[in-house]
Amino acid sequence: MSDEKIRIGIAGYGNLGRGVEAAVAATSDLTLSGVWTRREPDTVTPLDPATTVRAWSTLADHRDAIDVIILCGGSKSDLPEQGPELAAQFNTVDSFDTHAEIPAHFDRVDAAARAAGTTALISSGWDPGMFSINRILGEAILPRGGTYTFWGRGVSQGHSDAVRRVEGVADAVQYTIPAREAVDRVRDGSLPELATRDKHTRDCYVVLADGADPEQVRAAIVTMPHYFADYDTTVTFVTAEELARDHAGMPHGGFVLRSGRTGSGNTQTVEYSLTLGSNPEFTASVLVAYARAVHRLHREGVTGALTVFDVAPGLLSPKSPEQLRAEDL
Repeated sequence: MSDEKIRIGIAGYGNLGRGVEAAVAATSDLTLSGVWTRREPDTVTPLDPATTVRAWSTLADHRDAIDVIILCGGSKSDLPEQGPELAAQFNTVDSFDTHAEIPAHFDRVDAAARAAGTTALISSGWDPGMFSINRILGEAILPRGGTYTFWGRGVSQGHSDAVRRVEGVADAVQYTIPAREAVDRVRDGSLPELATRDKHTRDCYVVLADGADPEQVRAAIVTMPHYFADYDTTVTFVTAEELARDHAGMPHGGFVLRSGRTGSGNTQTVEYSLTLGSNPEFTASVLVAYARAVHRLHREGVTGALTVFDVAPGLLSPKSPEQLRAEDL
């Protein structure tokens, strides 16, 4: 392994971007090249005063200073454009999390990365990401069974961002809540057939923009494809003060269960769970680990788009293969 530090750029500086800055600072083999923002750079205050903040329009001028750039925009509008655009210039990692659109996003990013000879990892984080890996493991080990994913209770960054982009919304937070009855049925090994609506509910707390029609806003949210249309969704209108007071935290979590039967019919259940005090900080930590892997794969000549399924776990670790075999295997 090289002693030279991997240079990380941050594209976008909201909650996720701040999480990436903190995660890079916690590593010994990565260093931060800077933050690039669509806002006025002098209006952005990074966690570390030494962090350089530059205008988005200058990104192309700093290609030689960035080994991997981590895209910290939202999946609703930012990443579909920024993913292919930046993969045409840099090695990238993103957290695109609109599950139904992942194949199309992969194809767009792959075309750009292959043409440019870059390496671009899409849809990293914890779901998609860590949960995706555990779904594959469970299905491979227990082919006779069912896979169940539950999220929450917690704040979804992507869904909250989608609500904030609805016309008439000034600010919003969305909570995903697992249905306890559904979870219990899975854990008891009964292999229930559960519709999307059976597994979760969604609660939205919304601050209306001045003059907005609350019923129009409510209808736009609950009918939004890929986000809310398939769920029982509650929209509660609150003041900006109430949102700041009662919904400022960003906890999240969830679990993936694979329940199946082996041999003569013995029930086996595998469960992977997360309890997160900060959704964006944990997601950022996953992105940073995968940035390390992307850099290593690029040096090996791997180009095009990748997902977490294509990356060996050892590439995420700062340890050498020899250390991993001795300490973790």
